[in-house]
Amino acid sequence: MFAAAENSSKRLSLIDSIQRLGLSHHFQEEINEVVLEQIEKLRKVNDEDADENLYLVALRFRLLRQQASHLRTKGENILDEALAFTTTHLKAMAMDSNSPFFEEAKYALKWPIYKAVPRFMARQYISLYHNNPLKNNNVLLTFAKLDYNSLQKLYHKELGEFSRWWKDHKLKELLPFARVRVVEIYVWALGIQYEPKYSNTRRILVKIITFISLLDDMYDVYATLDELQLFTNAIQRWDVSCIEKLPNYMKGLYETVLEVYEEIEQDISKDNNIPFAFDYAKEAMKSLCKAYFMEAKWFNEGYVPKVEEYMKVASISASYNVFASISFLSLGNVASKEVYEWAQTQPILLKATGVMGRLLNDIVSHKFEQERGHVASAVECYMKEYGVSEEEAIIELEKEVGTAWKDVTEDYTKFSLKLPNVILECVLNVARISDFFYKKVDGYTFADEETKHFIDLMLTHPVPT
Repeated sequence: MFAAAENSSKRLSLIDSIQRLGLSHHFQEEINEVVLEQIEKLRKVNDEDADENLYLVALRFRLLRQQASHLRTKGENILDEALAFTTTHLKAMAMDSNSPFFEEAKYALKWPIYKAVPRFMARQYISLYHNNPLKNNNVLLTFAKLDYNSLQKLYHKELGEFSRWWKDHKLKELLPFARVRVVEIYVWALGIQYEPKYSNTRRILVKIITFISLLDDMYDVYATLDELQLFTNAIQRWDVSCIEKLPNYMKGLYETVLEVYEEIEQDISKDNNIPFAFDYAKEAMKSLCKAYFMEAKWFNEGYVPKVEEYMKVASISASYNVFASISFLSLGNVASKEVYEWAQTQPILLKATGVMGRLLNDIVSHKFEQERGHVASAVECYMKEYGVSEEEAIIELEKEVGTAWKDVTEDYTKFSLKLPNVILECVLNVARISDFFYKKVDGYTFADEETKHFIDLMLTHPVPT
């Protein structure tokens, strides 16, 4: 297939199609070869190459740096201008139903490639591919449909196994006040790692995300501060003997958390020889519970912190360090000693993802959270500190989300040749799935019709062949 693409334009166009159709996991070596070839060409570029067409230049830019104007970093004003320019033209296309790019333009405005969850993008692009006059590879399209449907069967099987695990552990009976979000939890894990070879990663992630969701509800809406102090202390000690000091409704959850982490430790010990890898994952969970407790304490005291103080805690309670640590752990020796040393420095990529996730969540959920009784969100903190309206606070926080995306881009690019791509993609995909669930509503707690539609397409409805 790559051999038949005889020039740079066709090879890059082929990679573009492969990635957007969700097939890159089949062609990673070939893609890497072409990318290295293009990098070498850029090193040798001179004035004689200036006649390359705009399509090739733009495609090369996106594939080598992954997504043109949406991959802006701080200080790149020309890309801010490019985004404004292209957005204007995409909006015009999205209003012209006769344009072959009508549907693609509408989707690109909402989820540009860089921010799109890979599986959702693949499903959407498969439907749009035949309308694009620049794309006409029917063999590739047929392969994409078969691959999508095949993976969907795998996902359906995994979801069934997770559902049985949930029921076997009687989690709803243990914590009847907590949200039951089996499908949404699985979709979150799938958003972080979708490839078939990472089935074990998803199997581990769904259990950890379950704990995060249950703990969030326990700290937020049910337990007293004294009870939460006991639970937080028990998590810090990480000792099953602590169970005797806990209220009855907490005992089952605490025991299950320790049991699952022990299973994970035994499971990954076969593939991971980094001695402190598991400790890193445990410490992330301990830090999460500390952050949850601090927020519960603030709420109990009626304290509204300044934005900076709030974000130091809330970016941890957003759980992204836990997602990252467990994802790395499940990848075995792919996550090397260097990866864990990098992660323990709290790099901008991890911090920005936490900031982004927290702000996206707060913006769409703060009204409901305040009505039921919850620590002040970033919105309330900003309103109080700066004396502005809710609308003004949200506008400013949305700007911070944009800045966080730039930070993610910059750090991703900075480490793209130093760390395994799958490690960086794990973190980037956490940002993407957050953007999906918290786009306009809290889609995790209250899935709207659009959220349900995308989930159905991914898990329930095969692509017509």
